[in-house]
Amino acid sequence: MVGNGVGGSGGWLRLGGWYRWLASFMVQQLGFPSDVLERDLEAIYAEHLLGLVRGSSMDAVVLLAHEQVYDPDGTLRRDLGTMYVPNDVVLELAERHREFLPGVSIHPARADAIEELERCLARGAVLMKCLPNCQNIDPTEVRYRRFWERMAEAGLPLLAHTGGENTVQEVNARLADPKLLRGPLECGVTVIAGHCATKSGPFDRDFFDDWVRMIAEFPNLYGDNSAMVSLNRCGHLQDCVRPEIEPRIVHGSDFPVPVLGHRLWLSGSVEWKDFRELQKVKNPLERDWKFKERLGFSDATRTRAANLLRLPR
Repeated sequence: MVGNGVGGSGGWLRLGGWYRWLASFMVQQLGFPSDVLERDLEAIYAEHLLGLVRGSSMDAVVLLAHEQVYDPDGTLRRDLGTMYVPNDVVLELAERHREFLPGVSIHPARADAIEELERCLARGAVLMKCLPNCQNIDPTEVRYRRFWERMAEAGLPLLAHTGGENTVQEVNARLADPKLLRGPLECGVTVIAGHCATKSGPFDRDFFDDWVRMIAEFPNLYGDNSAMVSLNRCGHLQDCVRPEIEPRIVHGSDFPVPVLGHRLWLSGSVEWKDFRELQKVKNPLERDWKFKERLGFSDATRTRAANLLRLPR
């Protein structure tokens, strides 16, 4: 989910420099009016995304909130962060539309972290999402253990960004390391490593091999292939189809990050005629999946999330 708080949600969007340019590029890719960032972005974005889901082969998508930055002692860092999308935004949208499943975002250092977790569980949260290197979360912190244990008890999986990040402000690059996810993993949480710990920029460290070693050690660790049909993250996309890895892959889109398969064609992973055919698929959610399907991802990859999410029984 993306928003700016204009509609009164309490969220915010702060863009400058590179982030302003990137946001403008995404706005153009989505076909939004140029002034959308100053309008009620949450309402416009949600309506557009709902149409895309209904026009795709997918039944529903997990809609992700975005937490603020906190220090380990629980101090809110109002001076850091690119955006904030409160949990109530995704919870309320999910209550109105069956196509949206609520993925909440809670910093475990918050004084009310457990209370917020309980509140979100009661309202149907299917997943908890965090960006450790952008929200300043070290998952190995002992003080967070009770938070992870409660997630494990509730069967709420953790989607944790891994690898570098260039879409929102990175606060602590050290926290991009997937090995730090041992904390929640050892507490019994089902963890999905966003982007399979691949690099985002040319100077980022590539943690993919570290993640591969970890899935052999932890049966409750997965990875998602979100944003991996893009110019910067596709380097290991075909590796994820390997038979020892694909059963641990969950399909993800990272929407609204654009789906650009040019590097897949340039590297020879996709033939020119296939590239041209797939790029013509107008719905970006469907285009993203079609690229992955053409590369050899099975339909089990696309539906695996249904077995991991905390869905109503």
